[in-house]
Amino acid sequence: MALPRISKTHQNLWKSLNPINPTAFFSLIFTNNHTPSSNSPRPICTRTHGDPFLPNPDVGHVADGLISIFTKQPFSPDNPDLKHFASRITPKAVECVLNGLKSWKLAHLFFTWASNQCGYKHNCYTYNAMASHLSRARQNAPMRALAMEVVNSNCYMTPGALGFFLRCLGSVELVEEANVLFDQVCTKGLCVPNSYSYNCLLEAISKSGSIELLEKRMKEMGDSGWEFDRYTLTAALKVYCNAGKFEKALSVYNEMHEKSWVDAHALSILVLHLSKSGEVDKAFDLIERMEHRNLGLNDKTFRVLIHGFVRESRVDKALQLFDKMRKSGFSVDVSLYDVLIGGLCKNREIEKALSMYSEMKDLGIHSDVRVLTKLVLACFDEREMIQMLEESQEDLNEEDMLLLCSSVLNDLVNNCSIDRAYRLLRAMMNKESDADPVVKKKVRPTTRSFQIVIDGLLKFGKLAVALSLLEDMNHIGCKPNIVIYNNIIDELCKSNRLEESYKLLREMEQSGIEPTHFTHNSIFGCHCRREDVQGALNLVKEMRVCGHEPWKKHSTLLVKQLCEHGKTAEACNFLDKMVEVSFVPRLVSYSAVISGLLKIQEVDRALQLFQDICADGYCPDVVFYNILINGLCKAKRVSEAENFLKEMVMKGLVPSVVTYNLLINGYCKNGDVDKAMTCLSRIFDEAREPNVITYTTLIDGLCNAGRIDDALVLWNDMAKKGCAPNRIAFMALINGLCKCGKPAEALAYLREMEEKEMKPGIRVYSAVISALISNLNLPPAT
Repeated sequence: MALPRISKTHQNLWKSLNPINPTAFFSLIFTNNHTPSSNSPRPICTRTHGDPFLPNPDVGHVADGLISIFTKQPFSPDNPDLKHFASRITPKAVECVLNGLKSWKLAHLFFTWASNQCGYKHNCYTYNAMASHLSRARQNAPMRALAMEVVNSNCYMTPGALGFFLRCLGSVELVEEANVLFDQVCTKGLCVPNSYSYNCLLEAISKSGSIELLEKRMKEMGDSGWEFDRYTLTAALKVYCNAGKFEKALSVYNEMHEKSWVDAHALSILVLHLSKSGEVDKAFDLIERMEHRNLGLNDKTFRVLIHGFVRESRVDKALQLFDKMRKSGFSVDVSLYDVLIGGLCKNREIEKALSMYSEMKDLGIHSDVRVLTKLVLACFDEREMIQMLEESQEDLNEEDMLLLCSSVLNDLVNNCSIDRAYRLLRAMMNKESDADPVVKKKVRPTTRSFQIVIDGLLKFGKLAVALSLLEDMNHIGCKPNIVIYNNIIDELCKSNRLEESYKLLREMEQSGIEPTHFTHNSIFGCHCRREDVQGALNLVKEMRVCGHEPWKKHSTLLVKQLCEHGKTAEACNFLDKMVEVSFVPRLVSYSAVISGLLKIQEVDRALQLFQDICADGYCPDVVFYNILINGLCKAKRVSEAENFLKEMVMKGLVPSVVTYNLLINGYCKNGDVDKAMTCLSRIFDEAREPNVITYTTLIDGLCNAGRIDDALVLWNDMAKKGCAPNRIAFMALINGLCKCGKPAEALAYLREMEEKEMKPGIRVYSAVISALISNLNLPPAT
């Protein structure tokens, strides 16, 4: 986008964005044409000029009184002193109170109270004082509400006050809200923005990296007659860098360079961009050139760059930058050592990592679990790990030491190093206490240590090793917890080792650990998978005593398996027994039993069970009704199936295409093709689409009824509707044509079927050959 020239003295930085040779960039940067300034772009202030009105004694008295009331705990809105001060508050007093409160919550409480006082109205400075609290506390939601209140209250704002509020919004990345506020106060005539206001808005926009918005506001700023300055271009530089438009960023830099506006802040933006782009060497080169011109980085930039260099696996440059940071007088802390030691450990530079750790301790910086975890995990074997853990006891209290051990084992398990985690745990158990006279106590594994490793072993299918660790726990006097027992019992049950799971259940009960619903349901599921009805019922009674409910997915599985294996009577008995002990089976369990009864031709018993469960309050769905309709149609009781269809509709259920397909099949098998065709019409009437099963069943029925012409019409309709025939549909039509004495047509469809790479069955070839022979009136072979 091209912006207009503001004045003759101001060069239009948007006039040309031709590519700049990056190799010439560094020589351009340092030509003694920079402004040595602080790393901060400019101070934040609520007023553009010094306030000539110092607080009078009454304002100070009111402010002190209100601060005392609002900081006294517990705060009471009914405090009689509040009424005394309510009539005396002024915007100046409110601003003093807000600046005197440390908590944003108290400040917000007071601000809201002041807003509700009769005759009082906030001004731009009280709004800014509140905005300062909210932005520092990063309270975005109340900050948004405050911005809306500023506009709705029609508060007049000075250009400086508007700029301050915009910067508060920008500091918490509420860029859209900053733009809306700027437009609304201008539209309402509440403020005439100046260059400072625009620069603050551009600074907020720089948080988003929106080039379109930046260029729109800069054009607007130029059209209003305001010249660009250092802060305008710094914001543009940041936006282009964040958006990855480095050529445009260099063009902006050129403009700043010509005006001697380049400072440490602008160069820091470029350094950060190079780092984020993976150009670590160029970034570091730029930092060194900055040093030669006495332009330094600030604390935050140092930290961001060190993290970025490590992320790019350039720990060497990160260490050099860390050294520069210390020489610049900035304090270092455990977070920086953490990232550097982590990078060294990742590169397997263990000696350097340990050296940094020693250096950190010498400086009196307390190490934390994260640093030590990285160092322990970097050890080559379990012996070194144990030694590192033992030495760590000098720096950590007991709680942190347990956390360290858990963290190390967790990391090993999560990184699929389960064997290493197991060996470390074994080493912790077997370590001799007098192996090193310097070490006063050895690192003993805890229940949590065992839990982490056992859980990992089970996830990797190493049940036998997990069981051996459980025995080891008992030998060293470490008591297993409920999680360990539950996980092992569950895995035993999944492996169909029911007897061993019961043994562990009794063991945990004897040790005083109450089984949970998970414990019981793991074993209950094993009984159900075994189709062990009596065992499942016995356990259900035991669960009832404990207040645990069997999971319905297990009981449903048992019922389904029994029915599939022809044990419908046992399935019915199981459901009856479950009801006797007050456990209500799921509807799907009953649907499985009814399906089983229908398969063994126990239709009346199935219908009776259906009536019983409806009387008990169950509400069968479409799938349940489909099971009944299917069974009745197969039993040639299609009229009863029709009645269930009507019942479905009366209950507000919408029959599916599957429902109609089942009825169509029933009608066709009974030779009532016309009723089947009526079902097809109902499907269309209900704005549904018949599927290939619908058409195939009808075509087969029409062919069996000798209505081959109607079958062919339906075949063509199927194609017109976009329903592609499958292998079964082709075979039904070909068989029908053969039966109706049309072998030539059958042969044509057979060829089409083969062209579509569908394999006809032997019976299809046999039917076509027989039909062709019959059509030639050849005598049968003797």
